[in-house]
Amino acid sequence: MYKKPSIKEWAVEDRPREKLLTKGTRSLSEAELLAILIGSGNSKESAVELSRRILMAVNNDLSALSKKDASYLLKFRGIGEAKAVNIMAALELGRRRKENGAAVKTVITNSNDAAKYFRPLLEDLPHEEFWVLLLNRSNTVIDKFMVSQGGVTGTVIDVKLILKFALEKLACSLILCHNHPSGNVLASEADKKVTQKIKDAAEMMEISVLDHVIIAHDQYLSFADEGLL
Repeated sequence: MYKKPSIKEWAVEDRPREKLLTKGTRSLSEAELLAILIGSGNSKESAVELSRRILMAVNNDLSALSKKDASYLLKFRGIGEAKAVNIMAALELGRRRKENGAAVKTVITNSNDAAKYFRPLLEDLPHEEFWVLLLNRSNTVIDKFMVSQGGVTGTVIDVKLILKFALEKLACSLILCHNHPSGNVLASEADKKVTQKIKDAAEMMEISVLDHVIIAHDQYLSFADEGLL
């Protein structure tokens, strides 16, 4: 009876790990990189074949895969808890790498700058997060912080906490940002109300709210650009 060869029986140049060492990371497909993370497949599939099936399930979209939790990955035969954790950790490292890159841009001059700054943090998340960017008089970034983290449909915002951090950092202005995991970029009535609430409270402390940016996958909406502030 014919038995499918395992990865160990492949030609050395075709094995993902050896291929990475001899030809570099850029020579590997996404399935091969994923195969290195999971190490082994199952009785019917090699690690590479299993990786291809996992990627095909999300239309080969790594951003979509990064939104999946461990319970989703565990549905694939051959993926146990340890392998699921490896995949999730690697995807999170990729997200943080993009986040660190965003920190290079320290001056925010328009909504596009703000969206570029926040997109690495928020565009791939399966849940909603609300962040605040603190700026000085020259619109240079002082700091950023997450105000709240919630479910798919919303978060709870503590205005007092936002002002506390802004005053501690001597911020002159704020840019608010949150994501819509649904991909719907439109501002809801709740979004408009909380923005106005934060704006009114900040003005009492002589702090300006310059914008509220909504990140929805590869799109964004700016309250400032839309005349909603």
